[in-house]
Parts: sequence; C-alpha cells; structure tokens
Amino acid sequence: MSEKSVSGYELPVDASAPLTLPARPEPLQLRPSQTALIVVDMQNAYSTLGGYLDLAGFDVSSTGPVIEKIQVALDAARAAGVQVIFFQNGWDKEYVEAGGPGSPNWHKSNALKTMRRRPELQGTLLAKGGWDYDLVDQLKPLPGDIVMPKPRYSGFFNTPLDSILRARGIKNLVFTGIATNVCVESTLRDGFFLEYFGVVLADATHQAGPPSAQEAALFNIETFFGWVSSVDDFCTTLKQPNH
Repeated sequence: MSEKSVSGYELPVDASAPLTLPARPEPLQLRPSQTALIVVDMQNAYSTLGGYLDLAGFDVSSTGPVIEKIQVALDAARAAGVQVIFFQNGWDKEYVEAGGPGSPNWHKSNALKTMRRRPELQGTLLAKGGWDYDLVDQLKPLPGDIVMPKPRYSGFFNTPLDSILRARGIKNLVFTGIATNVCVESTLRDGFFLEYFGVVLADATHQAGPPSAQEAALFNIETFFGWVSSVDDFCTTLKQPNH
C-alpha cells in the first residue's frame, strides 16, 4: 500500500494490480480495497412469505437460492477485505419519511397502497423496528459491515452512501439483493451518474414481478449502466493472486 495526498489528507492507495472479473458485456477490472459488496433490502418484507411483497401479490417463492448465493458472496467479500454494505428500505412507524399525498412515493409505493387497501396492516409494512423491516435471519451483518437505512428505491437518495464510499476510496459497487428491477437498478443507475462502476451478480438478485422483469433489468444494466456477472465468477476472481 502507498499513500496519496487529497486536500492535505493522506489516503491509502492499493498499488497492486487489479483483478479481472468476468462479466457482460466485457470483463471489469477491480481491486478489493476499492470495491464494496452491496446487499440491497434483504429484509423479510422482500423475501419472506408474509412479508410486504408477498402481501402485495408478488411471488417470493424462489428467493431461497438467492439468499444462499448472497451468503456465498458475503463470505468471499469479507475474506478478501471487500467492504460490505447492507441496505434496509423503510420508514418510521408513522410513515412521515414515506411522504404524504404530495409525494409520488405515497402514490406508487406498493407497501403504502397495500396498507390503504388493508387497514389492519397499517403500521406493519416496512416500519422500522418491525419484523417486516428486519433483515432475514440468514443474512446478518458482522462487525465491519455497514448497515444503512434508505427511504426510497435508490440507496444514494437522502443517505450518506456517496460520502462513505468516497472516504474509503471505493469506486466499484457489486450488487446483490431485491428487487433487481427496482431498488438494485435504481441504486446502480444513480451510482453510474456519480462515476461508480456498478456490477450485478445476477444469480444473487431477484425481481419484483415476472421473470421478464429480471431479464429487462439485466439488459438495461449491461447495455447502458454497468455490468452483469455471477457469484461464482465473483468468488473465483477474489481468490486470484493480487500482485
């Protein structure tokens, strides 16, 4: 490791050669010290029967393999010194953070719409401190991981994500989680505009909607905004000699 000066401060620089991650549409080079593994909204709400997506009519029956793949990616990332960041989407129990009728979120959020249709659910869906908001039991943060609340689809909106990444010299974002076509894609797109290199591990993500929604999101990402890879390729890449 060497040092470089930025506005009078000394930041560590990884002088080793970058690793090459197989990806579509072309391989992507990255260094573990400049990479974060992003786990998007792996909460009961999005992946568990009885959670918000299930109650709103979305199929969550095939999220089990996704959870397993994310755990494999987490183990590899932590072993290689890649920063892990968990996102939790939701709001305060009174839903002030969700916005009122003057917010498009009030009109488009399926959680809020579901509670308006079913008043008995009011205060349960995506409410901080509740079961729905909690991360799934299989994926628990460890010391050194970052857990960050977010009030909208994008992890960059009204969060300190950009500042945290820049302070750590991170420029590569590896995405896992739910939903590929909503919060994953939204965060990756915003990262693209902020000059981050975003790659999705396709087999560690799941869509909200039919399989075609997953296909469309991955097409958008690899064609316009980033790269698409797999958990196996990510893990194999991190085991490469890093000169």
